Amino acid sequence: MKLKAEQLEGHLAGTLAPVYLISGDEPLLLQEAADTVRAAARAQGCVERMVFSVEPGFDWGELAQAAAGMSLFAARRLIELRMPGGKPGDAGARALGEYAEHHADGDLLLISLPRADKAMQSAKWFAALERCGVLIQLWSPAPAQLPGWIAQRMRARGMQPTPAAAAALAGRIEGNLLACVQEIEKMLLLHGPGAIDEADVMDAVADSARFDVFTLVDGALAGDAARCVRVLRGLEGEGVEPVLVGWALTREIRLLTVLSQGLAQGKKAFALYQQHRVWEKRQPLLEQALKRHDLARWRALLGRCARVDRISKGQAAGNVWDELLQLCLLTAGVRIEALA
Repeated sequence: MKLKAEQLEGHLAGTLAPVYLISGDEPLLLQEAADTVRAAARAQGCVERMVFSVEPGFDWGELAQAAAGMSLFAARRLIELRMPGGKPGDAGARALGEYAEHHADGDLLLISLPRADKAMQSAKWFAALERCGVLIQLWSPAPAQLPGWIAQRMRARGMQPTPAAAAALAGRIEGNLLACVQEIEKMLLLHGPGAIDEADVMDAVADSARFDVFTLVDGALAGDAARCVRVLRGLEGEGVEPVLVGWALTREIRLLTVLSQGLAQGKKAFALYQQHRVWEKRQPLLEQALKRHDLARWRALLGRCARVDRISKGQAAGNVWDELLQLCLLTAGVRIEALA
């Protein structure tokens, strides 16, 4: 059974499922969802907790032993399985499949793992656990949704932010929800419950935005030139290797070149997305980019990626960060110069 994040608390007020799969890439949301399940488990009699972390060399027999070790009259236990890699391997797949088929009554298995893609969700072990339990997929709020998410959080803590205040905080902590929650708590200490305006936010909040290469790529695909400049300068200031930035941009531009070529040949967009395993949530962003440039321009941008790569490796002259900025802006649709 699948549940949305906002449905979880209501569900936990009733009878608990034997298995909870919590999937997502945002640590704060994963932590909060897991905490909610733990609290409900304690309230319903799970007095003992066992925690396993699936690292290289993990012995999947430990999970089987934990499940088999429960006697008929033992207290209920919460068994946590943390899978940061998301892939259990053959031994893990067998162990999880067997657990789904033969789990003990009263036990509760809580599994935390990264975002579950289509391949993971199609795996037999995953499907077996979902059939007997609950899947909660957690999505970070998109940039356009972030001010609303922040305002809701602040109101839950007794503050009444203006729209400008929520927008200002969103701009300061972009991409870092944990920092956002910390800043909300700091403002609550400084100002207490009540009205919060933009000036309060600007005075209290440090610029703790988490700039990462994928935020940069998304900004370029969305045509947001200002965001590209801000994120790229943040990456440079944090000492991120330009090779990594170039790799992320090149990977996306190569995909867009292939998609553009397929469309030019008369293929359907849906079939191309399926062929290249493009997530449904990502398709609108790629569609924006594909409308912005034709095949010839994507090929030219791909050629420019090769130049950036040579510069980043010291095989050609040039300032790699300036070249990366130009590549981002060109991808975003800013006409700086004619492409060679």
